[in-house]
Amino acid sequence: MNTGRKTPLLVSLLALICLSWPARADDSAANEKLTAAVAPFVESNSLAGAVMLVADKDHVLGLAAAGYADIAAGKPMSTDALFWIASQSKPITGTALMMLVDEGKVALDDPVEKFLPEFKELWLAVEADGDHVLLKKPKHLITVRNILSHTSGMPFKSLMEPTLDLLPLRDGARSYAMTPLLFEPATKFLYSNAGINTAGRIIEVVSGMAYEDFLDQRLFRPLGMNDTTFWPNERQLQRLAKSYKPNADKTGLEETTISQLNYPLDDRRRQPMPAGGLFSTAADLGRFCQMVLRGGEHDGQRYLSESAVAQMTSKQTGDAVQDGYGLGWSTDGVTFGHGGAHSTNMAIDSKRGRITVYMVQHAGFPGNGGEAHGAFRKAADEL
Repeated sequence: MNTGRKTPLLVSLLALICLSWPARADDSAANEKLTAAVAPFVESNSLAGAVMLVADKDHVLGLAAAGYADIAAGKPMSTDALFWIASQSKPITGTALMMLVDEGKVALDDPVEKFLPEFKELWLAVEADGDHVLLKKPKHLITVRNILSHTSGMPFKSLMEPTLDLLPLRDGARSYAMTPLLFEPATKFLYSNAGINTAGRIIEVVSGMAYEDFLDQRLFRPLGMNDTTFWPNERQLQRLAKSYKPNADKTGLEETTISQLNYPLDDRRRQPMPAGGLFSTAADLGRFCQMVLRGGEHDGQRYLSESAVAQMTSKQTGDAVQDGYGLGWSTDGVTFGHGGAHSTNMAIDSKRGRITVYMVQHAGFPGNGGEAHGAFRKAADEL
């Protein structure tokens, strides 16, 4: 489907102004400003649609929707639209594990093999080409800190994972333990879904609960994140924003699917994936970010200690990464957050006390569509 067509001006304007969250009297100007920031990208068919949230630790300062959730159907984007947040799942997994650190059940420098015995038989690949692989025992054990900060030496995924949601966490962890490390733990940085998934398995072993149940009972329900799930239900799927990619000649947008996941998305045979399987909304992620910005507390309930928040949002990678990575969080020490494979993003500026959440569903952009995020952030800074 080529959706690079021009839309009628009236329909386009209505879609751009569509705001489904009840606005306070002082919110409307902020929402209009956010919408106007990305309107040119929708008009040029380089952005399908977006939901944008700006908040401080206590209030939502702006929540706006622009463009379309489904271009072919002419369905305007709404502020309660659901999105696959992909790697934005990583900070949520990091937060969940830090809860167990707070409880004294896990220490960041504990070896992974303390909780997952299969990791006692790890090997390190020291030479590899098309004809052979030379293995040796690593000098250092992988720690919990390593798997949360992508410094474990583990690859992105194992060969047993054609999609992100195929293996139960127990089987996934075993497949990672069978896969040789690519470098000595703690010596380099390599972005690794396998590491974060291993953290999810540790949550299961230590808590005695399924990973998804731990998230639901300890984070999502108490925080009111009612639309955050691995398995969108029928009503949520009706609010799911379509995914788009550039069409063949890069002049417009073409509908696509989430190739990393199996369908149907509400099939419970799909497995929860700590490194990238969650779906959510801007409002849900805004509440999660508010809790973190408030030092682990929200609405009078404490989820994390201030010390745990400080550790997970501070750089754990030394000089290995220019921008730095914490424990499930990208960070430069002041601003921390995470993006997702289909271009979603959340960021917390701890110095200014400002949260931004940007929700789109794009596997790439035609034209200058990728610049829409920057335009939103600029407008958010002016609120």
